[in-house]
Amino acid sequence: MNQLPKVWKTPEHDPKIARTISEELDLPLPIAAVLASRGISSSSDADRFLSPRLSDALDPFALPDMSSAVERIWQAIRNEEQIAVYGDYDADGIVSTAVLFRVLSRLGASVSCFLPGRMTEGYGFSLAGMQRCAGECSPSLIVTADCGSNDAETVKAAKALGADVVVTDHHETTGSGSAPLALVNPKVGSDRASMDLAGSGVAFKLCHALVKRGREEGVAAAAEVDLRDYIPWVAIGTVADVVPLVGENRALVRYGLDQLSRPESELSTKGEASAALLGLRALMSIGKIKGPVAAWHVAFVIAPRLNAAGRLGDATKALELFLTADSERAVEISRELDSVNNERRAIERRATREAASDIDSWFKPADDYGIVVGKKGWHQGVIGIVASRLCTIYSRPVVVIAFDDNGQGKGSCRSVSGFNVVEGLEQCEEFLDTFGGHACAAGVSLQVESLDPFREAFNRACRDKLADADLQQVQHVDAWLNLREADERLWCAASRLGPFGEGNRMPVWGARNVRVVGQPRVLKEEHLKMTLVDGTTQMDAIGFNMGRDPVPDGPIDI
Repeated sequence: MNQLPKVWKTPEHDPKIARTISEELDLPLPIAAVLASRGISSSSDADRFLSPRLSDALDPFALPDMSSAVERIWQAIRNEEQIAVYGDYDADGIVSTAVLFRVLSRLGASVSCFLPGRMTEGYGFSLAGMQRCAGECSPSLIVTADCGSNDAETVKAAKALGADVVVTDHHETTGSGSAPLALVNPKVGSDRASMDLAGSGVAFKLCHALVKRGREEGVAAAAEVDLRDYIPWVAIGTVADVVPLVGENRALVRYGLDQLSRPESELSTKGEASAALLGLRALMSIGKIKGPVAAWHVAFVIAPRLNAAGRLGDATKALELFLTADSERAVEISRELDSVNNERRAIERRATREAASDIDSWFKPADDYGIVVGKKGWHQGVIGIVASRLCTIYSRPVVVIAFDDNGQGKGSCRSVSGFNVVEGLEQCEEFLDTFGGHACAAGVSLQVESLDPFREAFNRACRDKLADADLQQVQHVDAWLNLREADERLWCAASRLGPFGEGNRMPVWGARNVRVVGQPRVLKEEHLKMTLVDGTTQMDAIGFNMGRDPVPDGPIDI
């Protein structure tokens, strides 16, 4: 793989603002510089960022169509109608489904849940999936979770079968979108504070609104529901779906990870909180997570195991993990998910090597602004991960397509900063059967004969937007410091900047003009071990996977 070189960039900030934040909040100056560079302009804003509060959450009824959704769902509960929660097969969709199912059940609803099959029924609120859901669940009301905004034909077909549809989703809308009874999607509203919610966040807001309305009307069941019990689930979905960890998302993830990190004896509400965490604790044990749970544990240990079920087979196993009350069953499911994830990793590595080899044979940075690669035999369940890896390697929007024996292709798209991939796909829609998703990630379907013209059209769309952009990979250096400042106080203060993820990167510190003392050593033929000195401060250092890189003479920046 041709790993492109990186350019080092440090974001600008106002040093006066940084100094004020540092002095008023007693923070190390490099921490204050990071806050200032990320748009925080006062000590009060910095304090709110460092100590996010659930109480600052947006009123759930501020989301589009929320009142209509709540009214229809409570009507179904009172009339003992059958409700089906129709979810998606990724981690965010699974969590969204689990949250809605559990809360609706506790509010007295007659409710079942349904997840489509990736290979047989496809992405989103598909017609095939809805028809099977209607046959198995016989609902008069379908509540979608993390899907449905653009599935107008499926909504119409559900109505013909006698089922109203309430959509909860967070994906971008394309075309005219669907016309459900209620479309609870912050992307179609005007309040920017809620637009970054994950699917699980939107589902949680619906649950909040249902409980709030129930309490206002004196429903005893609503008074007994403590929604905090399910915030760890929402945290999993929010991190897994790579939405910005700012605003309300930040508060949800911070609280959820804190709950996951606590021993059972310290949980706020022992009964339901303990039950809600039963499956996750089993999965954390299988994944060897010990100590405080961080966002990276979710992103690289928990979420991949949840996603693996839907990628390679049946996502209902992952859903069952959240809903089971049997500790032995939770352990059994966790082991199965771990095994499937190992299989997924092998399949993904092979597909990534094959795709990169193909791209390297023709890729020219000066000509190719959008990359499309496809092959028969790739597993549809891993192409999203492959697309993400290739996007990072080549610093270009990437579409990876898996074709079946009949020439039908399913593709996954990942984008770079500055390019809305859904808008780009709109310029190529004549070659696509379907498409939809986020600004940074989307899915497509197309026929094999459309591959070449789609590749050309997508490259044109990317070139139109990115021709004047700097597409070099960037190594962000958030702030520069002296080695003497890299102490325990900095470490403790930096931890308060978390949770880290999309929209809130883990800070990278830089130090200029340090010198190497003695002779660097190579460990395990891969890693570079050395001692660095900066003035009177000396530190050990390691450069992972840099064992073959020469160390420049004289002072270096690190």
